[in-house]
Amino acid sequence: MPVLPIVRLGHPALRTPAEPVVPARVVERAFQRLIDDMIETMRAAEGVGLAAPQVGFGLQLFVYEALEAEDPARAVPAIPAIPLRAVVNPMVEPLSGEQIFDWEGCLSIPDLRGLVPRHPSVRLRGVDRHGHLEERVVEGFEARIVQHEYDHLNCVLFLDRMSDLKSLAFVDEWQEFLHDAADDGPRSKAE
Repeated sequence: MPVLPIVRLGHPALRTPAEPVVPARVVERAFQRLIDDMIETMRAAEGVGLAAPQVGFGLQLFVYEALEAEDPARAVPAIPAIPLRAVVNPMVEPLSGEQIFDWEGCLSIPDLRGLVPRHPSVRLRGVDRHGHLEERVVEGFEARIVQHEYDHLNCVLFLDRMSDLKSLAFVDEWQEFLHDAADDGPRSKAE
């Protein structure tokens, strides 16, 4: 499986709405290969999510996964394990609860982090990689990843969601000055 090039901020694929995928196409070999290539690309880039527009495909598809990772500044894991998922033609419905600010990055905007408000839980509907309808409620960090990737399908970048650009920082500066000052520890993986 090849690692695909990830497009960066300024590439038109990031600002073009993704097209729905015809359900019968999901199980086709070429589409399955795209899913596998996206997973390999996400893992190679050490991200927790990747949307098809980020690799130049204008399709309503994203993949995500998080391995449990510890933050050395804290005694508990900072990122919980989230199983690998591929979601086609997703719909995301925010559930009750006030939005929560946390740190985000993006593989298409390398080396930057910012505080982004997101819903703490959402209902995710879509088709899995086997063509089966799926509906789940996701919470916490998984909900943040889902919302981030869903935004990519609708031409929205995490920068667009930031209410105050004063928190925008380069990763090295963020690690030195902002990481320890964040409430409850920031996330450091790119989505």
